[in-house]
Amino acid sequence: MSPSRNPAQALVLFDIDGTLIRRSGPHHREVLVEAVRRVTGIQASIDGIPVQGMLDRDIIAQMMRNAGASTRTIRAAMPEIVRRAQSMYVRRCPDLRRKVCPGVRTVLARLTRRAVPLGLVTGNLTRIGWKKMEHAGLRSYFRFGAFAELARDRAGLVRIAIGEARRQGWIHAKSRITLIGDHPNDIHAARRNGICAVAVATGLSSEPELAAHAPDLVLPDLRSLKLEMLLE
Repeated sequence: MSPSRNPAQALVLFDIDGTLIRRSGPHHREVLVEAVRRVTGIQASIDGIPVQGMLDRDIIAQMMRNAGASTRTIRAAMPEIVRRAQSMYVRRCPDLRRKVCPGVRTVLARLTRRAVPLGLVTGNLTRIGWKKMEHAGLRSYFRFGAFAELARDRAGLVRIAIGEARRQGWIHAKSRITLIGDHPNDIHAARRNGICAVAVATGLSSEPELAAHAPDLVLPDLRSLKLEMLLE
């Protein structure tokens, strides 16, 4: 895509799980476990791992460490595990249209009408994240995304997303940039990149828990969001 000639006044980045969709079923976790078993023979488990806010690669690595795998084994197997997990998920992803969080469709539609570029910043692997958006009926709203395999942490993903938006000419130096997420990790990632942090309590973290990490704004869900909060 060639650079835009009319940079937008704002860029809005969204987390997926707990922010755009919720209660999307066990399929995502199951493919991570199964991919580890198919590639390495290790009977790993996700039990006891606080997966909310984690990147998929970190979840895989923690499962393998818990099962006794060495760092060398994890590193060598990771590319194939990542490939297998994505391939399995795109075949198994359920219909997620009823799993979209309150207010999401309205906010995305209104931002799109205002020509605000929208992107994903998520702990999901690339094909898993896009398949969720497709099956939730939200894919068309997003121009691009930064996914789990692209950086070591969520702050790195935010940095990648902002860099891409600037390279494409979608935003200018003074454009307001916001990350919307449901976990303290999203708030910290926004802070580390010097952008606005909006927290929504549609995931597992409550409003008081999110507020304790000092986001710019904390909301019960996106029905409470006014566009001016993102554009001014």
